[in-house]
Parts: sequence; C-alpha cells; structure tokens
Amino acid sequence: MAQNTALVPGDTLAPGDLFAPEATEAPPHPVVAAAAAHRWLILAIISISQLMVVLDATIVNIALPSAQTALAFSNDQRQWIVTSYALAFGSLLLLGGRLADVFGRKTIFVTGLAGFAVASAIGGAAPNFEVLVFARALQGVFAALLAPAALSILTTTFTDPAERGRAFGIFGAIAGAGGGIGLLLGGVLTEFLDWRWTLYVNLVFAAVAIVGSVIYLRNHRPDHKVQLDILGTVLVSAGLFSIVYGFSNAESSSWSDVMTWGFLTAGVVLVAAFAWWQTRAPQPLLPLRILLDRNRGGSFVALLISGAGMFGVFLFLTYYLQQSLSYTPIQTGLAFLPMIGGIIFSATMATSVLLPRMSARILIPGGMLLAASALTYLTRLDLTSSYSLDILPALIVMGLGMGLIFAPATSVGTLGIDPDDAGAGSAVVSTVQQVGGSIGTALLSTLAASAASAYLVGRTADAANVTQATLESYSTAYWWSAGFFVVGAILTAIILRSGRPDFSQSTGTTTHM
Repeated sequence: MAQNTALVPGDTLAPGDLFAPEATEAPPHPVVAAAAAHRWLILAIISISQLMVVLDATIVNIALPSAQTALAFSNDQRQWIVTSYALAFGSLLLLGGRLADVFGRKTIFVTGLAGFAVASAIGGAAPNFEVLVFARALQGVFAALLAPAALSILTTTFTDPAERGRAFGIFGAIAGAGGGIGLLLGGVLTEFLDWRWTLYVNLVFAAVAIVGSVIYLRNHRPDHKVQLDILGTVLVSAGLFSIVYGFSNAESSSWSDVMTWGFLTAGVVLVAAFAWWQTRAPQPLLPLRILLDRNRGGSFVALLISGAGMFGVFLFLTYYLQQSLSYTPIQTGLAFLPMIGGIIFSATMATSVLLPRMSARILIPGGMLLAASALTYLTRLDLTSSYSLDILPALIVMGLGMGLIFAPATSVGTLGIDPDDAGAGSAVVSTVQQVGGSIGTALLSTLAASAASAYLVGRTADAANVTQATLESYSTAYWWSAGFFVVGAILTAIILRSGRPDFSQSTGTTTHM
C-alpha cells in the first residue's frame, strides 16, 4: 500500500479500496487533516500524563520524612506509602489496557486522569496514615488505566516512520527521565512549600491533560463487540499483585519469610494459569500473538531488566548523596539533571536518527553496556569522592545508555500491534517496567543489606565501620545492577532480530483514538 489510509467515524472502506489508485491519491478528508495537524499537541497531552505517572513513583519518596513527622506513622509503616501505589498499579495494568480496547482509549484515558487527580487530592489532604495509603493505592488504580491508554494513543496516532521515531523518542525520554524529575520536583516542593504539594501538583498536570484530551482526542472502539475476559482478569491481577507484594515484602522482611516466598510462588502459579487460559479464552485479555514476535519479546526483556537495574542509580545514589555526602533534597535532585539530559538527548536521537538506520539489536544491547559501565564506575565511590570527577561522568553515560534502551524498546515493543489490541499491547510495556522495578528494589535492597551485615562481621559497630558498611552496601548494589545490564545486553542481542525495524507496519491510523 502506497500510504496509510485514515478513517474517521462514519467512514467505510471496501476491500478493493485498499488497492485502488484513487484511494491513495485522493485529497485527505478535512477531519483527517485536522487530526494530523493536532498530532503534536496530542503528543504533548500524552507526555504530560506519562510524566505525572512516572514521577509519582519517586516524587513522594523525598517527601516521606516530612509526611512521617506530620502524620506520626512508624518506620515499619512507611514502606506502604510506596508499596500501595506499586501494588495497585502493577496488578491492574493489563486490565487497564484491555479496558481501553473495549471502551475506547479516550474514555479510559480521561477517566484515568480524573481519577488520578481525585486520588492525589485525597492524599494531599490526608489527615492520617490510613487515608494516605488509601489515596496512594487509588492513584495506582487510575494510573493502571492511564498509562496503557496513553501509550496506545501514541502508537495509533503516529504511523509515519520519521514522525513515529521523534514521538517515541520524546515519550521514551520522559519514561526514562521521569524518576529523576520526580526527585528534583519532590525536593523543591518539600523544601519550599509542603510535603502535601508532592500530591497536589498532580492536579495541575491532570487539569491541563484533561482539557487537551476533551478538545483534541477522538474515541476509537473496535467495530466488533468485545467482552472482557473475567477469569483472565482475576488470574493475572491476582498473579501480578502476588509477585509485586512478594518482592516488596522481601525488601522489608526476608526471602525466608512465608509472606515473601508464599506470595511469589502463588504469583508464578497464577500467571502460568493465566497464560494457559489465554490460549483457550474466546476473547483473551492478553492475546498471546502480542508476545510471540521476537522483536517485541526482546523489547519487553529490555524494559524488564532496565526497570530493575535503574534502581541501582535512583535508590542507592540518592541515599549516598543525602546520607554520605549530606546533600539536601534539592541538591540531590539537581545532581541527577545531567542524567536526565543524557536520557532526553539519546532517546530522541535513537528513535529519530539511529533506529531508522540500524537494528534495535545494536542500539538496545549497546545502551545496556553503557549503563553497565556507568554503574561499574560508581562502585568506586567513598566519602572523599567528588561530584564532578566521580559521579557526573557516570550519570551522563548512564543517561545516554538508558535513552538507547527505553525509547527504541518502547517503539519496537508496540510496532505492528493490531489497533484493536493496542491497549493490551501497551499495557505489557508498562507492566514489565513496573514488575522490573519491584524486582530490582527488592533484590538490590536485600543484597545491599547482606553486604553491610557481612562487612560488620568481626568488627565493632562504631561510627566509622557502620559508615564503611553502608558504602559497601551501595557498591554491592551498583555491581549487581551492572550485572543485570550485562545479562540484558546478552539476552537482547540474542532475541532481537538483526536489520532495521519495518515501520511500514505501524499500528492504526492518525484518527484511531
């Protein structure tokens, strides 16, 4: 076919029109032309929503000490402010993606935005710990609607290869840099306003995105009737909840705790049962054809592993800067800016310039190796390390590497998915990142704690030894994170196809929203 044929509500297309010369040479429909003119505004709307969801995973972290003082909850309770969001978000993403396919991407997108705003307002005004945890869980529920709907809108809006590259570069940059932006914004809001503004700020993001959505988005629903796969929904939601909870419990308890291995075992069994059911369900929640493409599978592996490895930077480097070098929250956020700049630069270059000319099999493993080298460099840090010589170079290289992973993996991971499956396919992208982050947090926290304990064996627990034990724990986390990325480089080099991706198979049309 010479070019994409875009339909608007009410249009029909006979099979023969696909090959008729006049079908490709006719002037564009006025509504189609208007939609094409608005596609960059649509990208801005999606980007705002994506930033809101991604930064919310870290923006609250910096505010936790202030929130703990204000609401008088214990250190043992503190983890639930983060975990409640992760549990709801991670376990409901596939359902959210399928709901976008069933009820329309605009409908679910706007619902997610509005619900996220309401949940943020409840959290900001929370009078006690219980209300704050409830609000964070509610944020996770609506984020699970919002994230896959946003990505599926992007997937079906940009079908021209060159424009798709630029659009996914921007989206990938935001996905990779959002955590760092959250740290910076959380520090600014907490220090100059109040911890509650780390939640209230979402009202601004959501309001702008909702107004833009109402004006510029159109609702696309399948022509045929789609029924929700109830059994599949229950199996995968319970399975993902169990996996995320198991890893979260390992972080705060231990791997031998029955609540850790019990939930992990149950999660694996439930996800396996879900996979079996998807081969037999009349209208599966996650059509397995989405997963069976090599490039798509390799992209999902890349996002899973990079989601786990990223915490070697965000989590432990944040601790190092604040606890070892006595940085303020704002200084910590500013310290990450070079990495954010590296992600934005390499993500946009990767998808708009590099990916159309070379294989994802080169770009993604290359990004993995850059990230591994940056983390290896960070293992040298001690109390005498300087930012300019010992931290800044690693952050720049890390940013360049993550941009080469996130943007191409997101673009290739959603390439060629049928428009009616765009929500489910986009949900997989968000799910693997969320599960990867949960796995990374638990594994690296456990390994770091073990390294600190091992260092203190046979030594007195005085201030000097405790400080050195802490540095050993950070170094261990960086080494293991580097190992994750090396394994990721090997796996993606094996799984991904050689040759340039075929962007002529882009999903949907400019008006399928």
